[in-house]
Amino acid sequence: MIKALIFDLDNTIYPVDDIAGELFESLFSVVEEYRDFLGNAAMPHIKEEFKRCPYQDIARQYNFSEELNRKGLEHLQNITYSKPMTAYEGYNEVRRLPLPKFLVTKGFSKLQNSKIEMLGIEADFDEIHIVDPAVSDRTKKEVFADILNRYQYLPNQILVIGDDPQSEIKAATELGINTFLFDPADTHQEAEVNYRSGKLSDIIQFVGL
Repeated sequence: MIKALIFDLDNTIYPVDDIAGELFESLFSVVEEYRDFLGNAAMPHIKEEFKRCPYQDIARQYNFSEELNRKGLEHLQNITYSKPMTAYEGYNEVRRLPLPKFLVTKGFSKLQNSKIEMLGIEADFDEIHIVDPAVSDRTKKEVFADILNRYQYLPNQILVIGDDPQSEIKAATELGINTFLFDPADTHQEAEVNYRSGKLSDIIQFVGL
């Protein structure tokens, strides 16, 4: 029986596409200055990656120069989002589940906190953990393990809910934690998970309440 839920934030509770254009427009401009270095073919892929991956991971994947990496980090450390945001359909049903809930998200603290505020979801969670690579080397896996240890949960008593097979889903799997892959576009058919669905509300049928 599931005793607690651990949620990712971006593309799990809300769609990044809803805010990406406005939020990252100025960051795109910074990257555009380095088009000759990065290559024309890479640019649309980099811009798309900003919607689903942490900046540091993208910088590593596309071999950003030290200068570009520094400029991008400086920009993102101070950016916030201040307009109303809407969660995915089904989240309101899941937030009412009578279980402890934890939010574990990777990104810049100021930006992630602003999104949490605009979504109005802070009160939904017993704990909120922002894994900020600019602050420490802590990983989602380490946060998950810490939650298990402090609350004395067994791995099979937790359900991690996320959209990225290579991030929170992988971290949970390595710890033996149950996983729910939220995949509304059905883009990760090969991912090994316990549960998958394009509807957040389907979580309800897997928690055993």
